[in-house]
Amino acid sequence: MNNSHKIFAIVAVSILLLAFVYPQGVNRAIDFFNKKMSLDLPKVAVLRPFQLGLDLLGGTHLVYEADLSKIDSAEKDSAMEGIRDVVERRVNFFGVSEPVIQISEGNRLVVDLAGIKDVSQAIELIGETPLLEFKEEISQTDDIIQAQSQGKRLDESPFKSTGLNGSHLKRAQLTFDSRTYSPEVSLELTDAGAKLFGEITKRNIGKRVAIYLDGFPISIPIVQSEIADGKAVISGRFTPTEAKMLATRLNSGALPVPIKLVSQQTVGASLGIESLTKSLKAGLYGFISVALFMILYYRLPGALAVAALAVYVLVVLAVYKLIPVTLGLAGIAGFILSMGMAVDANVLIFSRMREELKAGKSLSQAVSEGFSRAWLSIRDSHITTLIGALILYMFTSSIVKGFALTLGIGVVMSLVSALFVTRSFLMIFIRPRFESKKWLF
Repeated sequence: MNNSHKIFAIVAVSILLLAFVYPQGVNRAIDFFNKKMSLDLPKVAVLRPFQLGLDLLGGTHLVYEADLSKIDSAEKDSAMEGIRDVVERRVNFFGVSEPVIQISEGNRLVVDLAGIKDVSQAIELIGETPLLEFKEEISQTDDIIQAQSQGKRLDESPFKSTGLNGSHLKRAQLTFDSRTYSPEVSLELTDAGAKLFGEITKRNIGKRVAIYLDGFPISIPIVQSEIADGKAVISGRFTPTEAKMLATRLNSGALPVPIKLVSQQTVGASLGIESLTKSLKAGLYGFISVALFMILYYRLPGALAVAALAVYVLVVLAVYKLIPVTLGLAGIAGFILSMGMAVDANVLIFSRMREELKAGKSLSQAVSEGFSRAWLSIRDSHITTLIGALILYMFTSSIVKGFALTLGIGVVMSLVSALFVTRSFLMIFIRPRFESKKWLF
């Protein structure tokens, strides 16, 4: 692919990215041209919005503390994972968009509910201890048939409680079938649970016994035979991950792990909008300041770097939308810092180009030497920044994770911008007629 084709591809992709990142602005431009020129251009569909975090969209930040005093030290991590899973499913049922739920400091659970309105109901829903129940199928008795014929409203669930619950379950764990090596979940019940389970399985052979967690079925196995020893196996077409998740959910309902709210912080929607507006203004002012400096100091290469930076911004924002990345104030800070890294790469390249031009080399030689000699410095600075971002993402809380994620993505994209986009733009001006106009460089 020659350079003119590269430029055409960059421009075409940039237009598509602009339509994806900012469809509202593109549609306004389409409306303007349709009105002024009597055209009938189609509008761009809004494929997906940016995912805004708690501090921009408004919502509630909750911190819960789990009582692990009755849990063995070896099972504490599993207990917290189970509680996290239960809370996440409760929050999803409540209808919160992209909740952030993370384990912190061993026994604490951090819950960010962006855009939540009824905070008290959410707190009540989250704060309940997980309830695990075993239910059996309801027989179609004459009473039920008669009630249905009279139009009475019945419980929609085809299962009824058996009295067997999480307090009767000792443990559940991922195991593998000794013959087929397929993953399955083994259950071990208490003495009282074994007796009750034996009665349940005896009268339900060939029928389904559902396992409910917080009122929702998490597994509905068919009873194959009577199980009197309190040791059962749930088999099926599980993947190891699915079987492990089922075991975790069963344990979360079996372990008596109450949680209590220890911190609550509410961010109003108006405050979130104000924070977003100020963040965008800061980013715009920073972009304009950098653009002016690059153009005044580096002249033509600086102007090309600004164009490459605009392409870089579109690419990064598109990646944020596609993943999607939940953008908070910290995430926007990481994005703005990554813009600085992208500019820094161009500064290194242009400084080397200046030195080569002062040494009397041609434009093509100066560009080639500028990129090759600056590459080692660019590589090392980006790798060290990526290592820092990775460490922050792995070992910190949600707010810093957002900063680390946006910074890491931006740093990777800045390499592509500096080494591909900027170079493609520069190669347009590597022509014999520009050899006499080196002052532009």
